[in-house]
Amino acid sequence: MLPPPSAPPRAGRPARRAALAAALSTALLSSLTACGTAADASDGNTVTVTVGYQSKTINTVTAGTLLRSLGSFERELRAQGRRDGKTYKVVWQDYATGAPITAQMVAGKVDIGSMGDFPLLLNAARGKQLDSPTRLISTTGYNLRGALNTVVTAPGSRLRSLADLRGKKVSTSVGSAADGTLVRALQQAGIDPERGIHKLNQQPAVGASALQSGSADALSQFVAWPGLLAFQGKAKALYDGGALKLPTFHGVTVRDAFADQRPAVVKAFLTAQRAATRYLQDHPVDAAQRVAKSTGLPPEVVYLYNGAGGIATFDPTLKPALVAALKKDVAVLRAAKLTGPVDVDAFVDDQYVKQSYGSGYAKARRSTAHPSAHEVWLRGEDRTHSFASPADLLRFAAAHPGRVRAAYVADATTGTRWFANRSVWVRDGERLLPFATGAAARHWVEGHPGARTVTYAAALERAE
Repeated sequence: MLPPPSAPPRAGRPARRAALAAALSTALLSSLTACGTAADASDGNTVTVTVGYQSKTINTVTAGTLLRSLGSFERELRAQGRRDGKTYKVVWQDYATGAPITAQMVAGKVDIGSMGDFPLLLNAARGKQLDSPTRLISTTGYNLRGALNTVVTAPGSRLRSLADLRGKKVSTSVGSAADGTLVRALQQAGIDPERGIHKLNQQPAVGASALQSGSADALSQFVAWPGLLAFQGKAKALYDGGALKLPTFHGVTVRDAFADQRPAVVKAFLTAQRAATRYLQDHPVDAAQRVAKSTGLPPEVVYLYNGAGGIATFDPTLKPALVAALKKDVAVLRAAKLTGPVDVDAFVDDQYVKQSYGSGYAKARRSTAHPSAHEVWLRGEDRTHSFASPADLLRFAAAHPGRVRAAYVADATTGTRWFANRSVWVRDGERLLPFATGAAARHWVEGHPGARTVTYAAALERAE
């Protein structure tokens, strides 16, 4: 069960540290007093495996929502049961963020969990602190530039860039990957992330409501909140996390005690995760529709992140670039006094995913292949159309008036995929270039004499 949203604290380290500590403590208390089946409950012949996941954090679907929908893990466990004579039962527990999953894990009530990079480090630190260590065993989805996190504002906001956030109220979930993006982005903009803004520590849904009501000037969040609000016309992108050029990802963590006791179950989970990953890659539209049905999110938003050329790349391997980024994250969390030292090398354990891949693991770990981000999804079709350039996409969209369900384009500078009709377009000579944020478009115009911003409608007309 989720901890109640904390009251929005004003700027200052003590208030935010207290808010995060309160959230973790509340979640831990809930886990200790919750009724229901304890993790790894067993009567000798029946083994219960409890999986904590975040259904609406759709960067984790191959270890959560999609995996559950496909039944892959249950099939692997039935096969394992035929080998060892045991009956396996899977209990799925859904959460909004990673903090309560960590609390349940250190209390021994969740065996396997998925969460973002910053929460993973808090998971490692909390587990060691409470003598219930965990280990990182695989990746779900990642973006090598950091584009999974976005800062958005209200559609009519006068805020034009990160510099305008100075002294403003910004909602985020303290200790989350989105909070990490906000901290780093503010530092690059010359703003003290602790004292330069009024940070509101809120659950994603609470923050989205705060943005709409005007009680927050901006919202920094992880998938799928920024894309959802943009799709609904309730927000516009102010800062694209891809501008950081620092990888961000979500991953799977397991309790050490469980992994040591049930290594066959851990292997079965990763085998199932690989199967879910292949399904997402081979059937991206159907996978998006499955996730949408399970979560209530619009399929168009799910596909923005999880489609063939989506913002997230799904690959279970623990890539060196992601591990290196995790080590850099430790410094950010320690500077905010949210955690002490974390031994990332000891936390990362790729033995199980290596076993799953066999001899192909090294090659898979090196691969970062990603399909084209320029796609159009037409109404009434269960497939998308891919294009080599924004101009090709615009011509296709213009030729199908009223039939475009969603059109996706890659930002001309960061490569971050965004909705074509929510992007800021620039005409530069004969080129039509999309940008996820107005600040990026203005920067381009300033550096290219003769370039100017145009509306999406004008870009469509120009492309015809």
